[in-house]
Amino acid sequence: MSEIMRPMPFDKLMTWATSEYKQQKRVFGIRKEKFYQNKTGASMDIFGQAIASPIGPAAGPNSQLAQNIIAAWAAGSRFIELKTVQKMDGDELRACVPRPCINAEDEGYNVEWSTELFVQQAFEEYVKAWLAIHVLTKEFGIAGGTDIVFNMSVGYDLEGIKTEKIDKFIEGMKDASGTEVFKNGLNWLKEKGYDTAAIPAQVSNSVTLSTLHGCPPQEIERIAKYLLDEKKVHTFVKCNPTLLGYETARRLLDEMGYGYISFDEHHFQNDLQYTDAVAMLHRLMDWAKERSLSFGVKITNTFPVQITAGTLPGEEMYMSGRSLFPLSINVAARLSRDFEGKLPISYSGGADFFNIETIYKTGIRPITMATTILKPGGYERMQQLAQALEPLVKPEWGGIDVAALTKLAEDVTKMPVYQKDFRPVKSRKTNVPLPLFDCFQAPCKNGGCPIGQQIPEYLKLVSEGKYDEAFKVIALDNANPGITGEICNHACQGKCTRLDYDSSLEIRNAKRLASEGAQAGFTAAMKPAPIATEKKAVVVGAGPAGVSAALFLRRAGMAVTVLEKREKPFGIVEYVIPAFRISDSAIQRDFEMAKKVGVEFKFGVDVADVKALKAEYDYVVLAVGAWREGAPAVTSGHDKMLDALAFLEESKAKDCKVELGKKVAVIGGGDVAMDCARAAKRAPGVESVTLVYRRTREFMPAEPEEIRLALEDGVEMMELHAPDTFDGATLCCNKMQLGDWDASGRRGIVATGEKVSLSFDTAICAVGARVDGGLFTAAGIDTDERGRPKLSGMNESSLPGLYVAGDCKTGPSTVVSAIADAKKIAADICGKNGLNPGFAKAGTAPVDQTTLYDRKGVLKAASKAPEDGERCLSCDTLCELCCDVCPNRANVRIPLEGFANSSQILHVDGLCNECGNCGIFCPHTPGDPYKQKLTVFWSEEDFKDSENRGFLKLDGGKYLLRLEGGNEVTCTLDDAKVPAEMAAVIRKVESDYPYYL
Repeated sequence: MSEIMRPMPFDKLMTWATSEYKQQKRVFGIRKEKFYQNKTGASMDIFGQAIASPIGPAAGPNSQLAQNIIAAWAAGSRFIELKTVQKMDGDELRACVPRPCINAEDEGYNVEWSTELFVQQAFEEYVKAWLAIHVLTKEFGIAGGTDIVFNMSVGYDLEGIKTEKIDKFIEGMKDASGTEVFKNGLNWLKEKGYDTAAIPAQVSNSVTLSTLHGCPPQEIERIAKYLLDEKKVHTFVKCNPTLLGYETARRLLDEMGYGYISFDEHHFQNDLQYTDAVAMLHRLMDWAKERSLSFGVKITNTFPVQITAGTLPGEEMYMSGRSLFPLSINVAARLSRDFEGKLPISYSGGADFFNIETIYKTGIRPITMATTILKPGGYERMQQLAQALEPLVKPEWGGIDVAALTKLAEDVTKMPVYQKDFRPVKSRKTNVPLPLFDCFQAPCKNGGCPIGQQIPEYLKLVSEGKYDEAFKVIALDNANPGITGEICNHACQGKCTRLDYDSSLEIRNAKRLASEGAQAGFTAAMKPAPIATEKKAVVVGAGPAGVSAALFLRRAGMAVTVLEKREKPFGIVEYVIPAFRISDSAIQRDFEMAKKVGVEFKFGVDVADVKALKAEYDYVVLAVGAWREGAPAVTSGHDKMLDALAFLEESKAKDCKVELGKKVAVIGGGDVAMDCARAAKRAPGVESVTLVYRRTREFMPAEPEEIRLALEDGVEMMELHAPDTFDGATLCCNKMQLGDWDASGRRGIVATGEKVSLSFDTAICAVGARVDGGLFTAAGIDTDERGRPKLSGMNESSLPGLYVAGDCKTGPSTVVSAIADAKKIAADICGKNGLNPGFAKAGTAPVDQTTLYDRKGVLKAASKAPEDGERCLSCDTLCELCCDVCPNRANVRIPLEGFANSSQILHVDGLCNECGNCGIFCPHTPGDPYKQKLTVFWSEEDFKDSENRGFLKLDGGKYLLRLEGGNEVTCTLDDAKVPAEMAAVIRKVESDYPYYL
């Protein structure tokens, strides 16, 4: 059954670990280069044990199976908070956990809360990991690798903790010497020649108590005293973020842009109250001290929130990650103040690369993590974290630095990395389906960039300072590199894998650097391409779409004329987009490139008769833009508002010196609205500019960067106000509130019934320009009910040879989308005439795989310098994200020649609990590797319970296979029914990786 994890027997676990290390210098996917070595000899004491690194996985998916724990240890974890055990386990618990159960796309969410194994199985997994680590440290040459603490996590009530199976679990962890799994494991190790003399039978002498929300303080205290008195273990108690109170939690999340996270006061009212907690913790500290045991708090538990947008199945989920950080650190600060820094704190709650040093310097330790290691880079992120803390590690605990912790809590809302809009997009997924084999793709160019620019290739060249070569790569696909280097909406950056590390690569900036450094020289060396066909083309409109179509066709050898009614090229870019966003030099460079390739431009020509052009030219491209005034933003008074495009054109012509009065309103939330607002701020005499928008900021369609720039310019935002009327001085609005989520992925709005009147000297309507369809009608082009031209996939209209490109297709869009239209048209026309449009592969040498593997798991701040390209992960050369993010190591790589990719992904069904995390980060759509990649099964029961294409090894050289379409066959790999690619992978597994079977 594919959602059931199958623990590996100890011999198979060790065979897998040692064989993988010998073959690939890896252990459960963690490369030897990412093994952590403490080089200073520093250590700290916790629970009577010296450990070299105060970090590890929090009780969760990364600490529930033996291989998970080994992987975490290898990468630098020395404090392992084992996944929680409770009286409900196994089948009973699994039945309560919907699938998928984890979503770590940005802030983390989960709907599972303790191990899905039976308690005895969990015990065996922890013991197997303990034994393995103590011998693998020598096998792998990890100095001091046995300086490790296993910390039990138990819950959730005293009755459950006193049950026989939980009691047996705790006692077995305290002394495993009499247990079968410990004895059998030792015997196996001895038979294989391992030195087992130094392996302690005490696996753990500490417990972190996890209490479900709503557990009364008396029960928590009883459990803690029981653990200290009866079980005699060091005890920490998990505290919940609800200790802050509803108002504080709501305010913190709202201030940081997480207003969409939905929760009510229920848990705040029913959870442990702060004053009760303080009194209880004082008593427990004294109680533990009398018994010479450690006591402290674990801050914090996850935070329960309502499921409102289908993030996970069910009604409630638990929040973690960067949105939990402000809540958790404020709980820590408040308790530390009340305890004068004397209360030991173990921490988990959004700890990551960007804050871990600051957290540790306050005296908080150890620090465990879940969300960050569920992201690309996975366990290997631990090495960088351990290395960062190593210089700070000291043996003795000196208490909490209350002042430092208080300052951190005060500063958290100002830290950009924890603001919601630090990540400017939600999903990085593209519209490219996930194939069974050869799935590596660079989402920046495959699904991100509308023109498919060869981004990893030119990033590498820019990072090396090779601007000339980089620009040649850019110019293959981009006819407006100067303009897009400055104002491209950079959809590529919204798909960049680095978003799941730190922040997107500065792809647009790299293009700008190449354009500024090399475009002039590239253009100077250009010569008009020889005419290779008698066919001719005419382009109506010299905007980005028109200029691009003309350049692509002309360089392919076709004569092209561009007719433009204005006196300059590039339409909206030239006349409307403010000068503070686009430079004249960038526009001019792109125009010179088009002229140099041989495009003929005629300005001041207003085309009215397309049919006449069609009679003169073989191909006509209409690229006239969208200049018609936008739809009314109010029910009355629209005539008293300024139209956005008209205002921006006047503002640009007059260098922003336009008369607007003191108070200006801009209606809308798109990029044009941001341009209007920023331009208005620069007008003389303007004191305030307010964006009036009917939804909230997070649902504005504008690019996050444009919103940020507007705010930096001092533009104010009035959210949840829907304009109704304007009389030239007063803007009347309906106050709105957010409703349910709609099909667009945004929350709908509902009127509250309240109206407000706002005074403004000027109101600008920026709700979207429209297309004048008169030219289409006159030409006899078929249009839809909205007057938009009906086009083929290559942008050809109902009249053969007549194409439509750019904003005039469906309304205002982006420059790069206009270039994409032109690229399609050029490819279609060239294909009909045997011409080469020049959209060639660059042939640039990719970054070598060793370098790419070294970059995995390492976070690094973005930079405007050329070297930013060194952060590129070249995902089409090396992806393996599904292997990185799987906590159970259920997705593995198979190096194999004869394929387009250097390795293929194999899914190991027996290790998978269908948490769904690999599907979150796979850039494909649909893209769920745990369902769609070739799968190896360990039993016929699991094979029959799955629909995955895959195989089960049988006796006699035969396999049970599930092929495309769900067909099941039993045969040898030589059978003609077996696809060659599948057979090649299975043979490779059989010969080199039999432990996967």
